Amino acid sequence: MDIKSFLTPDCTECAVPVSSKKRLIEHVSQIAAQHVSNLTEQEILDALLNRERVGSTGIGNGIALPHGRLPNAGQPVAVLVTTESPIEFDAIDNQPVNVFFALLVPDGECNAHLKSLAAVAQKLSDKQTIKKIRCAETNQELYNAITE
Repeated sequence: MDIKSFLTPDCTECAVPVSSKKRLIEHVSQIAAQHVSNLTEQEILDALLNRERVGSTGIGNGIALPHGRLPNAGQPVAVLVTTESPIEFDAIDNQPVNVFFALLVPDGECNAHLKSLAAVAQKLSDKQTIKKIRCAETNQELYNAITE
């Protein structure tokens, strides 16, 4: 699955100045709300926070994959954010996180959700890709790093 099918350049932000897990998820929700027509920022925030309550989406190596299912969403929406400084995110390796790839999918599309998450996880497991992501200084460089 091609990441470009659910991530757009305007949903990619480099060096965001947030300092907590909650602020990061709020920021991601703000970005996503601009691309999901019939859901509010609060509904998106609730979906992401509800998933985090089940267990942290911090997968280790400074990376987190916050995700959630949205009722009434038309298509999947992704948000890629790096932070100025790593933040505590309750990752499985207990290390702070500075790369966040959030994925929001329509409620009834379980299979597409899993395929999308798998494509992202595979891309983020590539050491060269992560190096490019962490070295990106602009939003466009960040977008290019994940979509090349």
